[in-house]
Amino acid sequence: MKIIDLFAGCGGLSLGFELAGFDIPLAIEKDEWASETYKKNHPNTNVITGDITQIIDLKNILSKENLPIDGIIGGPPCQGFSLSGNRDKNDPRNSLFMEFVRFVKYYNPKFFVMENVTGILSMKTKDNQNVKDLILKEYYQAGYNVKICKLNAAEYGVPQSRLRIIFIGIRKDIKFNENEIGPKPFLFGKDQITVEQAIMDLPQINSGEGSDQLEYNITAQNDYQQWARKNSNAIYNHIAMRHTKRLIERFENIGFGQSVADVSECHQQRKRGDASKISGKVYSQNNMRPFPNKPSPTVPASFQSNFIHPYLNRNFTAREGARLQSFPDTYIFCGKRTTMSWEKNLSQYQQIGNAVPPLLAKAIAENIKSYLYE
Repeated sequence: MKIIDLFAGCGGLSLGFELAGFDIPLAIEKDEWASETYKKNHPNTNVITGDITQIIDLKNILSKENLPIDGIIGGPPCQGFSLSGNRDKNDPRNSLFMEFVRFVKYYNPKFFVMENVTGILSMKTKDNQNVKDLILKEYYQAGYNVKICKLNAAEYGVPQSRLRIIFIGIRKDIKFNENEIGPKPFLFGKDQITVEQAIMDLPQINSGEGSDQLEYNITAQNDYQQWARKNSNAIYNHIAMRHTKRLIERFENIGFGQSVADVSECHQQRKRGDASKISGKVYSQNNMRPFPNKPSPTVPASFQSNFIHPYLNRNFTAREGARLQSFPDTYIFCGKRTTMSWEKNLSQYQQIGNAVPPLLAKAIAENIKSYLYE
């Protein structure tokens, strides 16, 4: 069962399919650091680091022994990038989505899986057409029936409430039973995994502490932690950001479910360049302390400053974010931990936040495997 991963990022979707038994001879990712992470963790995959719109010769990017391709997976950006001139940037027919369609048309796989944000269901073009309908039309014309699934990662063993839209296409010559195509929920036991269950076996480091490689200092406390630690001899990417004394004092005044919007005036954010004045900019998702006994809120690309640890007065480490995304501890992230606004490549935090949770991907992959091959 061979698949191609387009817009592969750091490899969360690929990992889930690998865990379900698929082989991935080819992945394409534009960002250098995300591509580096992918290569490190998927050594058997040929990774093309580059702009997919510049890959014209599809005939020669795969060797004959890797053909035919069974499936194409990926998450093309939903912004709808214009390819030229004054075209409607919100029209998916003029977007990177069409690159995904181009590969599907060329390789004619049995299935495809396309991941996107929930907003795509309500998105419209400037002509007031539903983007969702245009997407379905493109795939139907390409020879595919499509099931749209709205999935919450927390129902698939991921310690995070994360809603995503998954388009699952089945080639028209294959039986299409819409009720059997969506993945079946999976949990470690009876309940959804909480933040506390996901990360509290990791070393409890404070602001500025940690290392690129640490030893486990306690045993796994539950099934999820045991799963995350499988085949891992050390903890990587577990370094806490260094915070100022003022920021740590602010964190001390933020309770469960609260954020910087809830602190008293003396602990509010200060103007850049003049600490004597309050900035006045308050974001309810900034420095939010999640409830430890619930799944995490959605982990975004900006989670380095979105959340603080449930019990410690610091932001999450990259490894803690990876645990909340259901990356196992063997998965090592490359590139800088954080980046400045002018730096082009994706930091470890951004790679993690952008990823499809591997356990969600595994559930999708296992159901497709069962539907098509068993």
